[in-house]
Amino acid sequence: MSDEAPQAAEALTDERVVADRVAKLARLREAGVEPYAYSYAPTHSAAEALAAFAAHEEAHGGDEMGEPVRIAGRLVSRRVMGKSTFGHLADRTGRIQLYLRVNDLGDAYGLLDLVDLGDWIGAEGVLFRTRTGEVSLRVSAFQLLSKALRPLPLGKEEVDAETGERRVYSGFTDVEARYRQRYADLAVNPEVRDTFVLRAKVVRALRRFLDDRGFVEVETPVLQPLYGGALARPFTTHHNALDMQLYLRIAVELYLKRLIVGGMERVYEIGRNFRNEGLSRFHNPEFTMLEFYAAYMDYEDVMRLTEELLVHVVDDVLGGGPVRFGEHEIRFQAPFARYTMYEAIREFGGVDVPSLSDDELRAAVLAIPELKDRASVASMGRGKLVDELFGAYVEPRMIQPTFITDYPREMSPLAKPKRGDPALTERFELMVAGKELLNAYSELNDPIDQRERFESQARLALAGDDETQPLDEDFLRALEYGMPPTGGFGMGIDRLLMILSGNASIRDVILFPTMRPE
Repeated sequence: MSDEAPQAAEALTDERVVADRVAKLARLREAGVEPYAYSYAPTHSAAEALAAFAAHEEAHGGDEMGEPVRIAGRLVSRRVMGKSTFGHLADRTGRIQLYLRVNDLGDAYGLLDLVDLGDWIGAEGVLFRTRTGEVSLRVSAFQLLSKALRPLPLGKEEVDAETGERRVYSGFTDVEARYRQRYADLAVNPEVRDTFVLRAKVVRALRRFLDDRGFVEVETPVLQPLYGGALARPFTTHHNALDMQLYLRIAVELYLKRLIVGGMERVYEIGRNFRNEGLSRFHNPEFTMLEFYAAYMDYEDVMRLTEELLVHVVDDVLGGGPVRFGEHEIRFQAPFARYTMYEAIREFGGVDVPSLSDDELRAAVLAIPELKDRASVASMGRGKLVDELFGAYVEPRMIQPTFITDYPREMSPLAKPKRGDPALTERFELMVAGKELLNAYSELNDPIDQRERFESQARLALAGDDETQPLDEDFLRALEYGMPPTGGFGMGIDRLLMILSGNASIRDVILFPTMRPE
């Protein structure tokens, strides 16, 4: 197994590298070696092997553990020293050094010339500590598990002269290429794998919290005859057998509330939603939401449950403490700060919304310095104008977890009127790190009021607003059977992961984000 000099690898085109490896593949088969194994049975992961050696060393001393171990992973580095070779094998838990000698392997040592960086191999042997102090596997037998025909962008390995710490720098730094080829990104960037392991832990913690409080996880349709539950543009498709237009869901809200009508009382769903909107570091057209609905709760109850939920997740997954996001340390400590929407706009934007007419409110929006779409302001309803003010003056300042409550009726077609002020609704959003993390209501359960809200949304659509809630007759029929007082909640899992993992782009927490064609 000869060293691959970086400059030589760079001189070869991808096609020539692949051709060279395909030739090695043929030579392996000529030698009777199957380069794509059916299975392999490791006894230890890399981390387990290192832990086993540490336990043996503490209990018995010595620099060798006699019990043989079998490990498997991808070959990520190597160094040839005459009739011996050092290399590193990487698996999901970390890396471990291999030590291969012709004295131990005999004729099989020659097959190492046909092994490349990036190949998957299984190795068996005993663990020992080298003269430089690194725990390694002295290999007595190895098996090629999968031949890599395309070289991974592994980068180079450097050793700190003072500490002896070995670091591997990824050669895969093109951000767009990493998103397109997530398989290669995961293979060479362990921190990316860590992000998605964290994601799985967060989802488990969310489920456990809700399951422990009597919620039932359900599944509702992704293909819907009518979209709803949010103000967004849908993706459309066509069902050939039924000859009907269908929509990819933009939210699961209306179906979950149908289940509350049916008496299930506490339900939740974690699933994909789809919205036909632009791409940004905060938006992907396909994203994951958690929504739950609980009978007999109002938005004050849901606020308390939200605090408990997020504190639980941060404690369970990260051990509590502040979460680093960019230049900020986010503290998920109850109670969270609170403002009404109008209080926040008045304090941070200097605009007293209740005192302004529609024309004055429109002028206040047009005065926003960074306003991008000035032409659409003329067709905006009052709720949309308030939302523009909030997004410009308030949202970027909400770094620590902060509840924004009591939204205008026009912005909240599915929320109950606020007790004492029917121009507002019992709705809140939780803002964290300058963005909305979740949205919740005292759910509207008056079918007559709900119909009027739907009709108001239809008038906005006729005026040119393309993000409105269509009138859903079947949902109204469900409400007419009676829905108990209900609190509802919807949170973006991807945005939560951005904050908890310290990633500034939503694409860093979605395994396969939506991309433009190459």
